[in-house]
Amino acid sequence: MSTITETPAARAARPSDVFRTCDVTGLRLHRPAERLIKANAVAATVALLIGGISAILILLTRWQAVHLLEPVMFYRVLTAHGISMLIFFIIFFEMAVLYFACGPLLNSRIAAPKLGWFNFGLMSVGAVLVEWMIWTGKADVLMTSYIPLRADPLYYLGIIFFAVGALLVCFQFFATLVIAKRERTYEGSLPLITFGAVAAAIIAVITLLHGAATYIPTFLWSIGLMSVDPQVYRMLWWALGHSSQQINVAAMVAIWYLLGAFTVGAVVLNEKISRTAFVLYILFISMASAHHLLVDPGFSSSWKVVNTSYFMYMAVLASMLHGFTVPAGVEVGQRLRGVTQGLFGWVKRAPWGDPGFSSLVLSVVVFGFVGGITGVTIGTEQINIVVHNTLRVPGHFHATVVSGTAMAFMGLTYYLIPLIFRKKVAFWRAAQAQPYLFAGGMLIFSIFMSFSGGFGVPRRHWDITFSNAPFEQAFHPAVDALLGIMALGGLIAAVGGGLYILITVWSVFFGKPFTEADRVAGARGLPQGIIRPPRPVTVADEANLPTGRFGTAPGTMWLVIIFLAAFATYYFANWKLLSFVWKIG
Repeated sequence: MSTITETPAARAARPSDVFRTCDVTGLRLHRPAERLIKANAVAATVALLIGGISAILILLTRWQAVHLLEPVMFYRVLTAHGISMLIFFIIFFEMAVLYFACGPLLNSRIAAPKLGWFNFGLMSVGAVLVEWMIWTGKADVLMTSYIPLRADPLYYLGIIFFAVGALLVCFQFFATLVIAKRERTYEGSLPLITFGAVAAAIIAVITLLHGAATYIPTFLWSIGLMSVDPQVYRMLWWALGHSSQQINVAAMVAIWYLLGAFTVGAVVLNEKISRTAFVLYILFISMASAHHLLVDPGFSSSWKVVNTSYFMYMAVLASMLHGFTVPAGVEVGQRLRGVTQGLFGWVKRAPWGDPGFSSLVLSVVVFGFVGGITGVTIGTEQINIVVHNTLRVPGHFHATVVSGTAMAFMGLTYYLIPLIFRKKVAFWRAAQAQPYLFAGGMLIFSIFMSFSGGFGVPRRHWDITFSNAPFEQAFHPAVDALLGIMALGGLIAAVGGGLYILITVWSVFFGKPFTEADRVAGARGLPQGIIRPPRPVTVADEANLPTGRFGTAPGTMWLVIIFLAAFATYYFANWKLLSFVWKIG
Protein backbone atom coordinates (compact mmCIF):
# COMPACT_ATOMS: atom_id res chain seq x y z
CA MET A 1 0.00 0.00 0.00
CA SER A 2 1.12 3.54 -0.62
CA THR A 3 2.16 5.66 2.31
CA ILE A 4 0.23 8.87 2.72
CA THR A 5 2.20 11.93 3.75
CA GLU A 6 1.72 15.62 3.48
CA THR A 7 4.17 18.35 2.63
CA PRO A 8 4.58 21.23 5.11
CA ALA A 9 3.57 23.66 2.34
CA ALA A 10 0.35 21.82 1.70
CA ARG A 11 -0.38 21.63 5.42
CA ALA A 12 0.31 25.32 5.91
CA ALA A 13 -2.02 26.22 3.06
CA ARG A 14 -4.96 24.72 4.88
CA PRO A 15 -7.06 26.64 7.39
CA SER A 16 -7.25 24.44 10.47
CA ASP A 17 -10.98 24.93 10.81
CA VAL A 18 -11.59 23.43 7.35
CA PHE A 19 -10.05 20.09 8.34
CA ARG A 20 -10.26 17.75 11.28
CA THR A 21 -8.07 14.78 12.04
CA CYS A 22 -9.75 11.44 12.72
CA ASP A 23 -8.73 10.07 16.13
CA VAL A 24 -8.98 6.47 14.90
CA THR A 25 -7.52 6.45 11.38
CA GLY A 26 -5.33 9.56 11.56
CA LEU A 27 -6.81 10.76 8.26
CA ARG A 28 -7.44 14.45 7.75
CA LEU A 29 -11.03 15.07 6.73
CA HIS A 30 -11.98 18.07 4.65
CA ARG A 31 -15.14 19.31 6.34
CA PRO A 32 -16.94 20.25 3.06
CA ALA A 33 -16.27 16.70 1.84
CA GLU A 34 -17.54 15.34 5.12
CA ARG A 35 -20.80 17.28 4.77
CA LEU A 36 -21.29 16.06 1.20
CA ILE A 37 -20.67 12.47 2.30
CA LYS A 38 -23.35 12.86 4.98
CA ALA A 39 -25.88 14.42 2.59
CA ASN A 40 -25.47 11.73 -0.06
CA ALA A 41 -25.60 8.94 2.55
CA VAL A 42 -28.84 10.33 4.01
CA ALA A 43 -30.39 10.66 0.52
CA ALA A 44 -29.39 7.05 -0.21
CA THR A 45 -31.15 5.90 2.96
CA VAL A 46 -34.36 7.74 2.00
CA ALA A 47 -34.28 6.05 -1.42
CA LEU A 48 -33.69 2.70 0.29
CA LEU A 49 -36.77 3.26 2.47
CA ILE A 50 -38.98 3.95 -0.58
CA GLY A 51 -37.52 1.02 -2.47
CA GLY A 52 -37.84 -1.28 0.55
CA ILE A 53 -41.55 -0.51 1.14
CA SER A 54 -42.14 -1.06 -2.58
CA ALA A 55 -40.32 -4.40 -2.35
CA ILE A 56 -42.66 -5.66 0.37
CA LEU A 57 -45.74 -4.71 -1.69
CA ILE A 58 -44.35 -6.47 -4.78
CA LEU A 59 -43.41 -9.52 -2.74
CA LEU A 60 -46.90 -9.84 -1.29
CA THR A 61 -48.30 -9.66 -4.82
CA ARG A 62 -45.95 -12.18 -6.41
CA TRP A 63 -46.78 -14.51 -3.54
CA GLN A 64 -49.76 -15.99 -5.32
CA ALA A 65 -51.55 -16.97 -2.12
CA VAL A 66 -51.69 -13.30 -1.03
CA HIS A 67 -51.75 -11.42 -4.36
CA LEU A 68 -52.05 -8.02 -2.68
CA LEU A 69 -52.03 -5.33 -5.39
CA GLU A 70 -54.23 -4.69 -8.39
CA PRO A 71 -52.47 -4.85 -11.80
CA VAL A 72 -51.99 -1.11 -12.39
CA MET A 73 -50.69 -0.50 -8.88
CA PHE A 74 -48.40 -3.53 -9.14
CA TYR A 75 -46.59 -2.20 -12.21
CA ARG A 76 -46.45 1.31 -10.67
CA VAL A 77 -44.85 -0.01 -7.49
CA LEU A 78 -42.51 -2.25 -9.51
CA THR A 79 -41.30 0.81 -11.44
CA ALA A 80 -40.70 2.70 -8.19
CA HIS A 81 -38.89 -0.26 -6.64
CA GLY A 82 -36.45 -0.63 -9.55
CA ILE A 83 -35.67 3.06 -9.87
CA SER A 84 -35.41 3.72 -6.12
CA MET A 85 -33.19 0.71 -5.38
CA LEU A 86 -31.03 0.25 -8.47
CA ILE A 87 -30.56 3.92 -9.32
CA PHE A 88 -31.21 6.34 -6.47
CA PHE A 89 -30.08 4.30 -3.43
CA ILE A 90 -27.03 2.84 -5.09
CA ILE A 91 -25.80 5.96 -6.89
CA PHE A 92 -26.35 8.38 -3.99
CA PHE A 93 -24.29 6.00 -1.83
CA GLU A 94 -21.62 5.73 -4.53
CA MET A 95 -21.32 9.51 -4.63
CA ALA A 96 -20.57 9.37 -0.90
CA VAL A 97 -17.94 6.70 -1.59
CA LEU A 98 -16.32 8.85 -4.30
CA TYR A 99 -16.04 11.85 -1.96
CA PHE A 100 -14.56 9.58 0.74
CA ALA A 101 -12.07 7.94 -1.63
CA CYS A 102 -10.72 11.18 -3.12
CA GLY A 103 -10.88 13.37 0.02
CA PRO A 104 -10.21 11.69 3.37
CA LEU A 105 -8.33 8.69 1.94
CA LEU A 106 -5.89 11.03 0.16
CA ASN A 107 -5.79 13.65 2.95
CA SER A 108 -6.94 16.10 0.31
CA ARG A 109 -9.41 18.92 0.02
CA ILE A 110 -12.08 18.30 -2.58
CA ALA A 111 -12.40 20.38 -5.72
CA ALA A 112 -15.16 23.01 -5.89
CA PRO A 113 -17.26 22.13 -2.83
CA LYS A 114 -20.03 24.50 -3.95
CA LEU A 115 -20.27 22.54 -7.19
CA GLY A 116 -20.78 19.45 -5.03
CA TRP A 117 -23.89 21.00 -3.48
CA PHE A 118 -25.15 22.03 -6.91
CA ASN A 119 -24.67 18.43 -8.07
CA PHE A 120 -26.43 17.08 -5.00
CA GLY A 121 -29.31 19.50 -5.58
CA LEU A 122 -29.58 18.48 -9.22
CA MET A 123 -29.63 14.80 -8.33
CA SER A 124 -32.20 15.38 -5.58
CA VAL A 125 -34.52 17.42 -7.83
CA GLY A 126 -34.23 14.72 -10.50
CA ALA A 127 -35.00 11.96 -8.02
CA VAL A 128 -38.02 13.80 -6.59
CA LEU A 129 -39.32 14.53 -10.08
CA VAL A 130 -39.07 10.87 -11.10
CA GLU A 131 -40.71 9.62 -7.90
CA TRP A 132 -43.50 12.20 -8.31
CA MET A 133 -44.20 11.07 -11.87
CA ILE A 134 -44.23 7.42 -10.86
CA TRP A 135 -46.46 7.73 -7.78
CA THR A 136 -48.97 9.99 -9.61
CA GLY A 137 -49.40 7.36 -12.30
CA LYS A 138 -47.64 9.23 -15.09
CA ALA A 139 -44.79 6.78 -15.58
CA ASP A 140 -46.05 3.17 -15.40
CA VAL A 141 -43.27 2.08 -17.74
CA LEU A 142 -41.12 -0.13 -15.50
CA MET A 143 -37.46 0.62 -14.96
CA THR A 144 -36.47 -0.16 -18.55
CA SER A 145 -39.21 2.12 -20.01
CA TYR A 146 -38.97 0.27 -23.33
CA ILE A 147 -40.38 2.16 -26.28
CA PRO A 148 -43.27 2.39 -27.23
CA LEU A 149 -44.23 2.64 -23.53
CA ARG A 150 -44.41 6.39 -23.01
CA ALA A 151 -44.09 8.24 -19.69
CA ASP A 152 -44.69 11.89 -18.92
CA PRO A 153 -41.81 14.02 -20.31
CA LEU A 154 -41.01 15.15 -16.76
CA TYR A 155 -40.08 11.55 -15.91
CA TYR A 156 -37.33 11.51 -18.54
CA LEU A 157 -36.29 15.03 -17.57
CA GLY A 158 -35.92 13.93 -13.94
CA ILE A 159 -33.64 11.07 -14.95
CA ILE A 160 -31.55 13.46 -17.07
CA PHE A 161 -31.21 15.87 -14.10
CA PHE A 162 -30.12 13.02 -11.83
CA ALA A 163 -27.63 11.67 -14.37
CA VAL A 164 -26.08 15.08 -15.07
CA GLY A 165 -25.61 15.67 -11.32
CA ALA A 166 -23.91 12.27 -10.93
CA LEU A 167 -21.73 12.90 -13.98
CA LEU A 168 -20.55 16.22 -12.53
CA VAL A 169 -19.64 14.49 -9.25
CA CYS A 170 -17.44 12.11 -11.26
CA PHE A 171 -15.64 15.08 -12.85
CA GLN A 172 -15.32 16.66 -9.39
CA PHE A 173 -13.76 13.38 -8.22
CA PHE A 174 -11.17 13.42 -11.04
CA ALA A 175 -10.38 17.09 -10.34
CA THR A 176 -9.76 16.25 -6.68
CA LEU A 177 -7.29 13.54 -7.71
CA VAL A 178 -5.37 16.20 -9.65
CA ILE A 179 -5.38 18.51 -6.62
CA ALA A 180 -4.15 15.74 -4.32
CA LYS A 181 -1.36 14.86 -6.72
CA ARG A 182 -0.36 18.48 -7.26
CA GLU A 183 -0.39 19.28 -3.53
CA ARG A 184 1.40 16.01 -2.76
CA THR A 185 -1.03 14.87 -0.09
CA TYR A 186 0.10 11.32 -0.76
CA GLU A 187 3.20 9.64 -2.17
CA GLY A 188 3.58 6.94 -4.78
CA SER A 189 0.63 5.48 -6.64
CA LEU A 190 -2.97 5.88 -5.60
CA PRO A 191 -4.07 3.66 -2.69
CA LEU A 192 -5.84 0.56 -4.00
CA ILE A 193 -9.21 1.60 -2.57
CA THR A 194 -9.05 4.95 -4.35
CA PHE A 195 -7.90 3.13 -7.50
CA GLY A 196 -11.05 1.01 -7.29
CA ALA A 197 -13.10 4.19 -6.93
CA VAL A 198 -11.37 5.54 -10.06
CA ALA A 199 -12.50 2.43 -11.93
CA ALA A 200 -16.04 2.96 -10.66
CA ALA A 201 -15.96 6.61 -11.70
CA ILE A 202 -14.69 5.82 -15.22
CA ILE A 203 -17.39 3.19 -15.68
CA ALA A 204 -19.88 5.74 -14.36
CA VAL A 205 -18.85 8.27 -17.00
CA ILE A 206 -19.21 5.65 -19.75
CA THR A 207 -22.56 4.60 -18.34
CA LEU A 208 -23.92 8.11 -17.98
CA LEU A 209 -22.90 9.04 -21.53
CA HIS A 210 -24.88 6.04 -22.74
CA GLY A 211 -27.70 7.30 -20.53
CA ALA A 212 -27.58 10.66 -22.29
CA ALA A 213 -27.69 8.90 -25.67
CA THR A 214 -30.74 6.99 -24.43
CA TYR A 215 -32.81 9.47 -22.48
CA ILE A 216 -32.27 12.77 -24.33
CA PRO A 217 -33.76 11.36 -27.59
CA THR A 218 -36.46 9.61 -25.54
CA PHE A 219 -37.36 12.90 -23.86
CA LEU A 220 -37.62 14.55 -27.29
CA TRP A 221 -39.71 11.59 -28.48
CA SER A 222 -42.03 11.99 -25.47
CA ILE A 223 -42.81 15.58 -26.51
CA GLY A 224 -43.25 14.62 -30.16
CA LEU A 225 -40.09 16.12 -31.65
CA MET A 226 -38.42 12.96 -32.99
CA SER A 227 -38.81 9.21 -33.40
CA VAL A 228 -36.71 6.52 -31.70
CA ASP A 229 -35.97 3.01 -33.00
CA PRO A 230 -37.02 0.50 -30.29
CA GLN A 231 -34.12 -1.85 -31.16
CA VAL A 232 -31.54 0.92 -30.91
CA TYR A 233 -33.17 2.08 -27.69
CA ARG A 234 -32.82 -1.40 -26.16
CA MET A 235 -29.15 -1.62 -27.07
CA LEU A 236 -28.35 1.82 -25.70
CA TRP A 237 -30.49 1.32 -22.61
CA TRP A 238 -28.60 -1.83 -21.63
CA ALA A 239 -25.29 -0.09 -22.14
CA LEU A 240 -26.69 2.15 -19.41
CA GLY A 241 -28.65 -0.43 -17.41
CA HIS A 242 -26.04 -3.16 -17.13
CA SER A 243 -23.03 -0.88 -16.85
CA SER A 244 -24.68 1.06 -14.04
CA GLN A 245 -24.63 -2.16 -12.03
CA GLN A 246 -20.94 -2.55 -12.78
CA ILE A 247 -20.30 0.82 -11.15
CA ASN A 248 -21.74 -0.95 -8.14
CA VAL A 249 -19.43 -3.91 -8.56
CA ALA A 250 -16.28 -1.76 -8.75
CA ALA A 251 -17.41 0.32 -5.76
CA MET A 252 -18.40 -2.82 -3.85
CA VAL A 253 -14.99 -4.44 -4.39
CA ALA A 254 -13.22 -1.24 -3.27
CA ILE A 255 -15.36 -1.36 -0.11
CA TRP A 256 -14.40 -5.03 0.39
CA TYR A 257 -10.74 -4.02 0.51
CA LEU A 258 -11.56 -1.10 2.83
CA LEU A 259 -13.63 -3.21 5.26
CA GLY A 260 -10.95 -5.90 5.27
CA ALA A 261 -8.35 -3.31 6.28
CA PHE A 262 -10.61 -1.67 8.88
CA THR A 263 -11.80 -4.85 10.59
CA VAL A 264 -8.91 -7.34 10.64
CA GLY A 265 -6.00 -5.54 8.98
CA ALA A 266 -6.30 -7.48 5.71
CA VAL A 267 -3.32 -7.10 3.40
CA VAL A 268 -3.24 -6.71 -0.36
CA LEU A 269 -1.55 -9.83 -1.72
CA ASN A 270 -0.49 -8.34 -5.02
CA GLU A 271 -1.22 -4.72 -5.93
CA LYS A 272 -0.65 -5.31 -9.66
CA ILE A 273 -3.11 -8.20 -9.83
CA SER A 274 -5.82 -6.28 -7.98
CA ARG A 275 -5.32 -3.15 -10.08
CA THR A 276 -5.32 -5.19 -13.30
CA ALA A 277 -8.64 -6.71 -12.27
CA PHE A 278 -10.13 -3.22 -11.87
CA VAL A 279 -8.84 -2.30 -15.35
CA LEU A 280 -10.56 -5.40 -16.79
CA TYR A 281 -13.84 -4.06 -15.42
CA ILE A 282 -13.30 -0.78 -17.27
CA LEU A 283 -12.38 -2.45 -20.57
CA PHE A 284 -14.97 -5.20 -20.83
CA ILE A 285 -17.91 -4.58 -18.58
CA SER A 286 -19.89 -2.43 -21.03
CA MET A 287 -19.62 -5.05 -23.77
CA ALA A 288 -20.92 -7.69 -21.38
CA SER A 289 -24.23 -5.83 -21.32
CA ALA A 290 -24.99 -7.57 -24.62
CA HIS A 291 -26.08 -10.65 -22.68
CA HIS A 292 -29.37 -8.85 -21.98
CA LEU A 293 -30.06 -8.93 -25.73
CA LEU A 294 -29.34 -12.59 -26.44
CA VAL A 295 -32.90 -13.30 -27.59
CA ASP A 296 -33.33 -10.07 -29.59
CA PRO A 297 -33.78 -10.94 -33.28
CA GLY A 298 -32.24 -7.69 -34.49
CA PHE A 299 -28.64 -8.60 -33.60
CA SER A 300 -26.51 -11.20 -35.34
CA SER A 301 -25.33 -14.36 -33.61
CA SER A 302 -21.69 -13.42 -34.15
CA TRP A 303 -22.24 -10.06 -32.42
CA LYS A 304 -23.85 -11.82 -29.47
CA VAL A 305 -21.18 -14.51 -29.24
CA VAL A 306 -18.24 -12.07 -29.38
CA ASN A 307 -19.72 -9.80 -26.73
CA THR A 308 -20.92 -12.45 -24.33
CA SER A 309 -18.72 -15.51 -24.83
CA TYR A 310 -15.42 -13.64 -24.99
CA PHE A 311 -15.54 -10.10 -23.65
CA MET A 312 -17.94 -10.93 -20.82
CA TYR A 313 -15.58 -13.60 -19.47
CA MET A 314 -12.80 -11.03 -19.11
CA ALA A 315 -15.04 -9.08 -16.73
CA VAL A 316 -15.90 -12.34 -14.96
CA LEU A 317 -12.18 -13.03 -14.61
CA ALA A 318 -11.81 -9.69 -12.82
CA SER A 319 -14.47 -10.63 -10.27
CA MET A 320 -12.87 -14.03 -9.71
CA LEU A 321 -9.49 -12.38 -9.07
CA HIS A 322 -11.02 -10.09 -6.46
CA GLY A 323 -13.01 -13.02 -5.09
CA PHE A 324 -9.69 -14.69 -4.30
CA THR A 325 -7.53 -11.75 -3.24
CA VAL A 326 -10.02 -10.27 -0.75
CA PRO A 327 -10.52 -13.39 1.45
CA ALA A 328 -6.87 -14.34 0.97
CA GLY A 329 -5.90 -10.85 2.20
CA VAL A 330 -8.13 -11.37 5.25
CA GLU A 331 -6.50 -14.74 5.95
CA VAL A 332 -2.93 -13.52 5.52
CA GLY A 333 -3.63 -10.38 7.55
CA GLN A 334 -4.80 -12.47 10.48
CA ARG A 335 -2.01 -15.03 10.19
CA LEU A 336 0.54 -12.22 10.27
CA ARG A 337 -0.98 -11.11 13.58
CA GLY A 338 -0.61 -14.54 15.14
CA VAL A 339 -3.85 -16.32 14.20
CA THR A 340 -2.06 -19.36 12.85
CA GLN A 341 -4.13 -22.30 14.12
CA GLY A 342 -4.97 -24.87 11.45
CA LEU A 343 -6.46 -24.37 8.04
CA PHE A 344 -9.46 -22.30 9.16
CA GLY A 345 -8.42 -20.95 12.56
CA TRP A 346 -8.53 -17.46 11.03
CA VAL A 347 -12.20 -18.02 10.21
CA LYS A 348 -13.05 -19.26 13.69
CA ARG A 349 -11.32 -16.34 15.44
CA ALA A 350 -12.62 -13.65 13.10
CA PRO A 351 -14.68 -10.81 14.68
CA TRP A 352 -18.11 -12.15 13.71
CA GLY A 353 -19.79 -9.72 16.11
CA ASP A 354 -18.49 -6.76 14.12
CA PRO A 355 -21.26 -5.93 11.60
CA GLY A 356 -18.65 -4.45 9.27
CA PHE A 357 -16.78 -7.76 9.11
CA SER A 358 -19.85 -10.01 8.89
CA SER A 359 -21.25 -7.78 6.11
CA LEU A 360 -17.97 -8.12 4.22
CA VAL A 361 -17.94 -11.91 4.41
CA LEU A 362 -21.64 -12.32 3.61
CA SER A 363 -21.33 -9.93 0.68
CA VAL A 364 -18.39 -11.87 -0.79
CA VAL A 365 -19.99 -15.28 -0.27
CA VAL A 366 -23.49 -14.56 -1.61
CA PHE A 367 -22.20 -12.40 -4.46
CA GLY A 368 -19.73 -15.09 -5.54
CA PHE A 369 -21.49 -18.36 -4.87
CA VAL A 370 -25.01 -17.32 -5.91
CA GLY A 371 -24.82 -14.15 -7.98
CA GLY A 372 -21.56 -14.93 -9.77
CA ILE A 373 -22.22 -18.56 -10.64
CA THR A 374 -25.79 -17.94 -11.81
CA GLY A 375 -24.75 -14.84 -13.76
CA VAL A 376 -22.09 -16.58 -15.83
CA THR A 377 -24.38 -19.54 -16.46
CA ILE A 378 -27.42 -17.59 -17.63
CA GLY A 379 -25.18 -15.31 -19.69
CA THR A 380 -24.44 -18.30 -21.93
CA GLU A 381 -26.41 -17.85 -25.16
CA GLN A 382 -27.90 -21.35 -25.31
CA ILE A 383 -28.94 -21.45 -21.65
CA ASN A 384 -30.24 -17.90 -21.81
CA ILE A 385 -32.96 -19.11 -24.16
CA VAL A 386 -34.68 -21.01 -21.33
CA VAL A 387 -33.94 -18.37 -18.70
CA HIS A 388 -35.05 -15.25 -20.52
CA ASN A 389 -37.85 -13.29 -18.82
CA THR A 390 -38.25 -15.85 -16.04
CA LEU A 391 -37.74 -15.32 -12.32
CA ARG A 392 -34.23 -16.75 -12.67
CA VAL A 393 -33.07 -13.35 -13.94
CA PRO A 394 -34.13 -11.30 -10.88
CA GLY A 395 -33.04 -14.24 -8.73
CA HIS A 396 -29.53 -13.66 -10.09
CA PHE A 397 -29.36 -9.90 -9.77
CA HIS A 398 -30.89 -9.81 -6.30
CA ALA A 399 -27.94 -11.99 -5.26
CA THR A 400 -25.43 -9.60 -6.84
CA VAL A 401 -26.85 -6.11 -6.35
CA VAL A 402 -28.77 -6.63 -3.10
CA SER A 403 -26.88 -9.37 -1.28
CA GLY A 404 -23.53 -8.21 -2.69
CA THR A 405 -23.49 -4.46 -3.22
CA ALA A 406 -26.14 -3.35 -0.71
CA MET A 407 -24.67 -5.67 1.93
CA ALA A 408 -21.22 -4.12 1.45
CA PHE A 409 -22.71 -0.61 1.65
CA MET A 410 -24.47 -1.56 4.89
CA GLY A 411 -21.23 -2.90 6.36
CA LEU A 412 -19.40 0.32 5.52
CA THR A 413 -22.21 2.34 7.14
CA TYR A 414 -21.37 0.83 10.54
CA TYR A 415 -17.95 2.50 10.22
CA LEU A 416 -19.16 5.73 8.61
CA ILE A 417 -21.52 6.42 11.54
CA PRO A 418 -18.71 6.79 14.12
CA LEU A 419 -15.97 8.01 11.75
CA ILE A 420 -17.93 10.55 9.67
CA PHE A 421 -21.12 11.31 11.62
CA ARG A 422 -19.26 11.09 14.98
CA LYS A 423 -22.05 9.05 16.56
CA LYS A 424 -22.17 5.65 18.21
CA VAL A 425 -24.19 2.96 16.45
CA ALA A 426 -27.59 2.72 18.11
CA PHE A 427 -29.30 -0.57 19.01
CA TRP A 428 -25.93 -2.34 18.95
CA ARG A 429 -27.24 -5.89 19.45
CA ALA A 430 -29.65 -5.39 16.57
CA ALA A 431 -26.82 -3.97 14.46
CA GLN A 432 -24.76 -7.10 15.10
CA ALA A 433 -27.65 -9.34 14.02
CA GLN A 434 -28.74 -7.21 11.05
CA PRO A 435 -26.23 -8.49 8.42
CA TYR A 436 -27.12 -12.13 9.17
CA LEU A 437 -30.84 -11.42 9.03
CA PHE A 438 -30.63 -9.47 5.77
CA ALA A 439 -28.18 -11.78 4.00
CA GLY A 440 -29.94 -14.94 5.21
CA GLY A 441 -33.30 -13.68 4.00
CA MET A 442 -31.89 -12.58 0.65
CA LEU A 443 -30.16 -15.95 0.21
CA ILE A 444 -33.46 -17.80 0.65
CA PHE A 445 -35.25 -15.26 -1.53
CA SER A 446 -32.72 -15.42 -4.39
CA ILE A 447 -32.40 -19.20 -4.44
CA PHE A 448 -36.14 -19.91 -4.41
CA MET A 449 -36.82 -17.13 -6.88
CA SER A 450 -34.34 -18.83 -9.22
CA PHE A 451 -35.93 -22.24 -8.61
CA SER A 452 -39.34 -20.77 -9.50
CA GLY A 453 -37.83 -19.34 -12.68
CA GLY A 454 -36.54 -22.82 -13.47
CA PHE A 455 -40.16 -23.90 -13.71
CA GLY A 456 -40.83 -21.11 -16.19
CA VAL A 457 -42.49 -18.62 -13.82
CA PRO A 458 -42.27 -15.26 -15.63
CA ARG A 459 -40.67 -12.16 -14.17
CA ARG A 460 -42.43 -8.79 -13.99
CA HIS A 461 -45.81 -10.50 -14.17
CA TRP A 462 -48.74 -9.58 -11.97
CA ASP A 463 -50.58 -12.91 -12.12
CA ILE A 464 -49.03 -16.25 -13.05
CA THR A 465 -52.49 -17.81 -13.35
CA PHE A 466 -53.08 -15.56 -16.38
CA SER A 467 -56.65 -14.92 -15.27
CA ASN A 468 -58.95 -13.57 -18.02
CA ALA A 469 -56.41 -14.61 -20.68
CA PRO A 470 -57.70 -16.43 -23.81
CA PHE A 471 -55.47 -19.42 -22.97
CA GLU A 472 -54.53 -21.51 -19.94
CA GLN A 473 -51.09 -21.85 -18.42
CA ALA A 474 -50.60 -24.39 -15.65
CA PHE A 475 -47.35 -24.52 -13.68
CA HIS A 476 -45.97 -27.45 -11.73
CA PRO A 477 -47.68 -27.74 -8.30
CA ALA A 478 -44.29 -27.20 -6.63
CA VAL A 479 -44.29 -23.60 -7.85
CA ASP A 480 -46.76 -22.47 -5.18
CA ALA A 481 -44.51 -23.84 -2.44
CA LEU A 482 -41.40 -22.29 -4.01
CA LEU A 483 -43.06 -18.87 -4.25
CA GLY A 484 -44.20 -19.16 -0.63
CA ILE A 485 -40.66 -19.90 0.59
CA MET A 486 -39.35 -17.09 -1.64
CA ALA A 487 -41.80 -14.72 0.03
CA LEU A 488 -40.73 -15.89 3.49
CA GLY A 489 -37.09 -15.18 2.63
CA GLY A 490 -38.02 -11.79 1.23
CA LEU A 491 -39.90 -10.85 4.40
CA ILE A 492 -36.92 -11.87 6.56
CA ALA A 493 -34.68 -9.71 4.37
CA ALA A 494 -37.19 -6.85 4.64
CA VAL A 495 -36.95 -7.05 8.44
CA GLY A 496 -33.14 -6.91 8.09
CA GLY A 497 -33.36 -3.95 5.72
CA GLY A 498 -35.83 -2.19 8.02
CA LEU A 499 -33.48 -2.69 10.97
CA TYR A 500 -30.64 -1.15 8.95
CA ILE A 501 -32.73 1.96 8.18
CA LEU A 502 -33.89 2.25 11.82
CA ILE A 503 -30.34 1.88 13.16
CA THR A 504 -28.91 4.33 10.64
CA VAL A 505 -31.54 7.04 11.05
CA TRP A 506 -31.62 6.76 14.85
CA SER A 507 -27.83 6.80 15.12
CA VAL A 508 -27.39 9.81 12.84
CA PHE A 509 -30.21 12.02 14.13
CA PHE A 510 -30.76 10.86 17.73
CA GLY A 511 -27.63 8.83 18.52
CA LYS A 512 -25.10 9.43 21.29
CA PRO A 513 -21.92 11.32 20.28
CA PHE A 514 -18.77 9.29 19.79
CA THR A 515 -15.76 10.52 21.73
CA GLU A 516 -12.18 9.39 22.10
CA ALA A 517 -13.00 8.33 25.67
CA ASP A 518 -15.65 5.96 24.26
CA ARG A 519 -13.08 4.37 22.00
CA VAL A 520 -10.53 3.89 24.76
CA ALA A 521 -13.16 2.44 27.08
CA GLY A 522 -14.45 0.10 24.36
CA ALA A 523 -17.95 1.54 24.64
CA ARG A 524 -20.96 -0.30 23.28
CA GLY A 525 -22.00 0.81 19.80
CA LEU A 526 -18.53 0.83 18.25
CA PRO A 527 -17.20 -1.83 15.83
CA GLN A 528 -14.12 -3.79 16.82
CA GLY A 529 -12.05 -2.13 14.10
CA ILE A 530 -12.51 1.17 15.95
CA ILE A 531 -12.16 -0.07 19.52
CA ARG A 532 -9.18 -2.31 18.77
CA PRO A 533 -7.73 -1.36 15.37
CA PRO A 534 -5.47 -4.07 13.87
CA ARG A 535 -1.86 -3.51 14.94
CA PRO A 536 0.72 -2.74 12.24
CA VAL A 537 2.64 -5.77 11.02
CA THR A 538 6.43 -6.03 10.96
CA VAL A 539 8.91 -8.07 8.97
CA ALA A 540 9.22 -10.45 11.92
CA ASP A 541 5.51 -11.30 11.62
CA GLU A 542 6.15 -12.96 8.26
CA ALA A 543 7.50 -15.95 10.21
CA ASN A 544 3.84 -16.71 11.08
CA LEU A 545 2.95 -17.43 7.45
CA PRO A 546 2.72 -21.05 6.24
CA THR A 547 5.06 -22.23 3.49
CA GLY A 548 3.16 -25.24 2.13
CA ARG A 549 2.22 -25.96 -1.47
CA PHE A 550 -0.93 -23.80 -1.14
CA GLY A 551 1.15 -20.76 -0.26
CA THR A 552 0.46 -18.24 2.47
CA ALA A 553 -3.34 -18.56 2.26
CA PRO A 554 -4.11 -22.31 2.25
CA GLY A 555 -7.58 -21.88 3.75
CA THR A 556 -8.62 -19.56 0.94
CA MET A 557 -7.22 -21.98 -1.63
CA TRP A 558 -9.57 -24.69 -0.31
CA LEU A 559 -12.48 -22.26 -0.45
CA VAL A 560 -11.57 -21.55 -4.08
CA ILE A 561 -11.62 -25.28 -4.85
CA ILE A 562 -15.09 -25.58 -3.27
CA PHE A 563 -16.25 -22.58 -5.31
CA LEU A 564 -14.97 -24.01 -8.60
CA ALA A 565 -16.61 -27.38 -7.86
CA ALA A 566 -19.95 -25.64 -7.20
CA PHE A 567 -19.50 -23.56 -10.36
CA ALA A 568 -18.81 -26.62 -12.55
CA THR A 569 -21.70 -28.59 -11.04
CA TYR A 570 -24.23 -25.80 -11.58
CA TYR A 571 -22.96 -24.99 -15.07
CA PHE A 572 -23.14 -28.53 -16.39
CA ALA A 573 -26.45 -29.22 -14.61
CA ASN A 574 -27.91 -26.37 -16.65
CA TRP A 575 -26.64 -27.90 -19.90
CA LYS A 576 -28.28 -31.14 -18.84
CA LEU A 577 -31.56 -29.33 -18.19
CA LEU A 578 -31.23 -27.62 -21.56
CA SER A 579 -31.02 -31.00 -23.26
CA PHE A 580 -34.51 -31.79 -21.91
CA VAL A 581 -35.83 -28.70 -23.70
CA TRP A 582 -33.95 -29.20 -26.96
CA LYS A 583 -34.76 -32.80 -27.74
CA ILE A 584 -32.64 -33.79 -30.70
CA GLY A 585 -33.23 -36.91 -32.78
